[in-house]
Amino acid sequence: MKKRTKSSSPIKILAGAFKKSRGGLIQFKNGDIKLNMVGEDEFHLNVEEMAKAGLHFGHKTSKVHPKMEPYLYGVRNAIHIIDLEKSKEKLVQALEFVKNLISEKKILLVIGTKIQSRELVKNFVKDCNLPYINERWLGGTFTNFEIIKKRIDYFKNLEKKKAEGQLEKYTKKERAEIEKELKDLERKFGGIKNLEKLPDAIFVLDMEKDSLAVKEATERGVKVIGISDTNVNPNLADYPIPASDDAVSSIQYILEKFKEVILKVKPK
Repeated sequence: MKKRTKSSSPIKILAGAFKKSRGGLIQFKNGDIKLNMVGEDEFHLNVEEMAKAGLHFGHKTSKVHPKMEPYLYGVRNAIHIIDLEKSKEKLVQALEFVKNLISEKKILLVIGTKIQSRELVKNFVKDCNLPYINERWLGGTFTNFEIIKKRIDYFKNLEKKKAEGQLEKYTKKERAEIEKELKDLERKFGGIKNLEKLPDAIFVLDMEKDSLAVKEATERGVKVIGISDTNVNPNLADYPIPASDDAVSSIQYILEKFKEVILKVKPK
């Protein structure tokens, strides 16, 4: 097997660099892990690019969920390595589902409440014009949607009163209290204030952090797309994506692929 030259800037996977054979095989220099390379498909997915983005980095072996074992390739420095061929296969299925969902003008709600995901979510939904939740999931958002909807209507009515100058009749102290309430309502409901009914599907960036959202969606028959790290049960999602849910680059890569598909098929 021919080695890469220093000028070729080999990708680092964990502590070892890999090299590529003529047959498209990637492996560590010590030969202990190999990843089959595949060509780009209609979604322009490529295992090498996925490796660069760090989708394959799992958690420590002690935290593995038994249901994730079929998606694991091996272990490196006590950390599980996710099989990127299987990640690609599952990501394709998720993208196909989203492509059909959006083309049919159905609703996709994006959920990412982990600190490192919040800004990524805001930028993503802004570009794709999707509802979202990037703060704490409120219990009952789906299972008691009628009650949540009343709070959203109250929030929108308060915003309308402010825009029309109706708050000027209140004292300075009262206006300050209303402004404080508006900020709190914006934080809780700002991303879903235009949601008139339950979404058709949710896209969850961390199924452990937002396990309650996944549970409520399942109870109400809402489809679940979810990034499934090695410590998560992938069977909780209808469309699991085996990948790191901690690495910002991993989340960003997946969001970019979703964005490409959504902008391509979203009705103008």
